[in-house]
Amino acid sequence: MEPVLPPNRVLTVPNALSAVRLALIPVFVYALLVAHAPGWAVAILMFSGASDWADGKIARTLNQSSRLGVLLDPAVDRLYMAAVPIALAFSGIVPWWFVVILLARDGLLAATLPLLWSRGLSALPVTYIGKAATFALMSGFPLVLLGTWEALWSRVVGACGWAFLIWGMYAYLWAFAQYAVQMTLVLRRMPKVDRASRPSAVTKVADHG
Repeated sequence: MEPVLPPNRVLTVPNALSAVRLALIPVFVYALLVAHAPGWAVAILMFSGASDWADGKIARTLNQSSRLGVLLDPAVDRLYMAAVPIALAFSGIVPWWFVVILLARDGLLAATLPLLWSRGLSALPVTYIGKAATFALMSGFPLVLLGTWEALWSRVVGACGWAFLIWGMYAYLWAFAQYAVQMTLVLRRMPKVDRASRPSAVTKVADHG
């Protein structure tokens, strides 16, 4: 059966939110590392986390899924998950080993894409634990940044942020183990396909949400 592709449209609310999130990544880095404006940096992180949840909801509720959105939303998520911890590490807020773990996990997943394409797939289904891990990390980043402020409540908020980050990191690795099992099953059970039968960039197994 041929995969059913989403409509080929650009001007949708989810795509607009993803585009804004993409544009705000360098703004966040500038605010944190150059302008030393942690308030703006926290606001950007909170908006990015909320809009990431909202664009998937809007796409499903208003039937605004699109081929561009299939590519743009996960791409922005990956850039976010790379740029934010790196910027926080340069600021001395999170340790570099934490950044290395996150980047290594995503790098290993990216390295499996050619194997999926050779089996006629473009992505593995996103697991619940994977979504929960991303949510925990996106929640923890602004909280640990708030934890650096000179205020009575900052230590409590910072501790909550680190709880989210540590849990999210372990869940991120757990999700990677699940994907590794899925990949092993795919390689064992699905034969290779010729290039003409391989998926386009916008076909996948499951919605990223």
